[in-house]
Amino acid sequence: MSCGLLEDVPTLRTFDHTYQRLAAGAIALCLALVGCAPLQSPATSFTVTSPGIVGGALAIDSTCDGAGTSPAIAWSSPPQGTAGYAIVMDHFPPEGSTHWYWLVWGIPADVDSLSAGATDTGYLGGNSVNPEVGYAPPCSQGPGVKKYTITVYALASTPTLPSESTASVTRESLLSSIEGITLSKATLDLTYSH
Repeated sequence: MSCGLLEDVPTLRTFDHTYQRLAAGAIALCLALVGCAPLQSPATSFTVTSPGIVGGALAIDSTCDGAGTSPAIAWSSPPQGTAGYAIVMDHFPPEGSTHWYWLVWGIPADVDSLSAGATDTGYLGGNSVNPEVGYAPPCSQGPGVKKYTITVYALASTPTLPSESTASVTRESLLSSIEGITLSKATLDLTYSH
């Protein structure tokens, strides 16, 4: 005989269905939050280094105080899908105008370094120092330490630039052509002073 006290107590079956629905809802929420992305191993960082750098200083051979050759650089851990690379070396002086010394594009995906003075990999652009094609060594003028930045861009496809070295490619035109295809970039800050 029931006194009505047990009528409001859910049965074990009701608890099972309630917990199943809660568990299913929690799983659905988790999948929605992570976007159903597959599990991946932790990504390593895309980096650029230079064997000629000691204490963050640009080697004298890469300036007009020395041989004036482009620095040797190497990069590692590019993102998946990298189809090629581009390089920019620039400097932002206090007066605000940007100077650039080195533009390279069309570097194949299987290349992971350039030797000092290299001109045979990719295509070379102009610079803001002289009308020549290729690397222009910085000529640090005035007192104080100057900062130069080398940036290596990992690209998803080939930029729409000439398939030859040409002074008509400027820093702005190179950066504009890779804006929508850059997967990642790695920078190396260098200093130099007289």
